[in-house]
Amino acid sequence: MAVWFFDALASGFRTPTDPGRLQYFRILYGTVLTARFALSIGQGGWSRFIPGSLSLHLAEQRYGPSRTRYLASLYRPALIIRTAAALTLACGVLPRLSLLIVLAGAAMELLYLRSPNAVRYTLLTGTCLLAAGNLGHGLHIEHDPSTANTWAQCLLVLITTDIYFNSAWQKLRSPQFRTGLYLAQWVHVYTQVRDQLPHRRGQYAVPGIVRRHLGNLTDRDIRIWQLTAAAAITTELALPPALLIPQTTPYAAAAGIAMHAAFTCLKPRQLITFSGLTVSTYLAFGG
Repeated sequence: MAVWFFDALASGFRTPTDPGRLQYFRILYGTVLTARFALSIGQGGWSRFIPGSLSLHLAEQRYGPSRTRYLASLYRPALIIRTAAALTLACGVLPRLSLLIVLAGAAMELLYLRSPNAVRYTLLTGTCLLAAGNLGHGLHIEHDPSTANTWAQCLLVLITTDIYFNSAWQKLRSPQFRTGLYLAQWVHVYTQVRDQLPHRRGQYAVPGIVRRHLGNLTDRDIRIWQLTAAAAITTELALPPALLIPQTTPYAAAAGIAMHAAFTCLKPRQLITFSGLTVSTYLAFGG
């Protein structure tokens, strides 16, 4: 029974839980952010705010020349420092200080990214970690039940549940997605223009078999994508309660990982953080 979560709520978060679950999440969180920060240096990330760049021009329009010069001077050192901090967080070296640096480094992206949803999710889940009383040290994992991480663990469960339910609700409200037309059109257009796209490596990873058999925008393709859309919505609605029930946790985790892997294929670089962090929060659903 998934009583630990409801007991924790009823007891004011005084129900003991396994602190190792948040410590494992800390390791995965640091690992995902290390990969994200390292990838952000490539494909133009290192050269952002160089003289004459569009990003510098847009920043000057938004913040003014003096503030933009200050941002540009701090930008590259911040990339290096936050990547190192994410690595030390994963390794458990000064975890709380490392986490604060990681959160500051992630928040920096709010200054220049146009669609910073992954950044907001990074900050939300990282703040949950910050609320934990026992982040552990090094790669050693503790399993003696305590209340040190109960509040933080419940927060992670609530945030992931909200993310899934809100995502399912948005998909249900979209006729384009619900009917499968969005996915069918996306794959069809990608199939047609993939050879002309810049920076294809790492940006998209739609398997060839999908492009050949489901990228032609036929009635059959749309029907299959409609079933895919229905499966995604159903999975998002079912995952949070299924993850909380010990008997269904393994199956729910497998379904969630498969779903995130499939959708990450659409845009690997953009979704690696969200998918990696969301799947990592599954650890918090156990008591």
